[in-house]
Amino acid sequence: MHYHVYGLGNALVDMEYEINDGFLAQHEIAKGHMTLVEAERLLQLSGDLADHAPRRCSGGSAANSLMAVSALGGKAFYSCKVADDDVGHFFVEDMRAAGVETNAHEQRGNGITGQCLVLITPDAERSMNTFLGISGSLSEADVDTQALEAADMLYLEGYLCTSPTARDAVIHARELAERRGIRTVASLSDPSVVQFFGDDMRAMLGSHVDHLFCNEEEALAWTGASTLEDAFSSLKDFASSFAITRGAEGSLLWDGTTRHTIATAPIKPVDSNGAGDIYAGAYLYGLGQGWPHEKAAELASRAAARLVARFGARLPVEDYPGLLSA
Repeated sequence: MHYHVYGLGNALVDMEYEINDGFLAQHEIAKGHMTLVEAERLLQLSGDLADHAPRRCSGGSAANSLMAVSALGGKAFYSCKVADDDVGHFFVEDMRAAGVETNAHEQRGNGITGQCLVLITPDAERSMNTFLGISGSLSEADVDTQALEAADMLYLEGYLCTSPTARDAVIHARELAERRGIRTVASLSDPSVVQFFGDDMRAMLGSHVDHLFCNEEEALAWTGASTLEDAFSSLKDFASSFAITRGAEGSLLWDGTTRHTIATAPIKPVDSNGAGDIYAGAYLYGLGQGWPHEKAAELASRAAARLVARFGARLPVEDYPGLLSA
């Protein structure tokens, strides 16, 4: 079996709630960021949200991206870790329904599958409280070497740098990909992760990747630059090509030789959860088809715009053909 993308990341089930800014303030939740929480904190927040009806879907940043690759017609494999519990079973079945192959079909351990409370405010911003559960023990043993060697690209989510065993798994996979000539692609994932785990992320990703995804805030945090222009220049030393997403202002690309500015369609945002993930997934699909970066980014921008105009971290499968024909 040939794969366009082999991904390594957390396996989480998202519980998405619509709340107001007062809830964030009351619970001292950092707006627009991801915060790691323990089981006790997760239960406390879930209890305080008992009168809200959540939407549930399998998630994790890289998982969402690979689902987009598959929905567009690409072939993807995802290595992750879930427990033998109801949440873990839901995650595996959701991935299977999305057409993404995964090691989690056979490997389910004792413990609790990771969950993420995604809090959506009226301005469409998402604030995440993540309990990694068994996903925090992702290790080298969860890397499917055979599937990785059958892939064109290795996709890594920056969130994995928060776990020592997951960092080792990424390093193992990345070094194998580098030896085999498989393109390495990474996402910086979240500004808070870059800020608080920056040294761990650098050790995990090494000195260079073939392509990088980040948003403007992450680019500034990663490079230590004070302006977007300086960050853009600095990223050239770390990545052969990269895309910096800027929300309603579109995205900036470096394809290795040329800078591109990609506009996004004017839309009324409803929910930004998953926007960066689907952008990366659509972009990866384009690269897997041999498209130039500019064409891949245009598809990515259309996909992200379509997603933020509705609730949920993923588009319905029937929406994807229209993105390709636009």
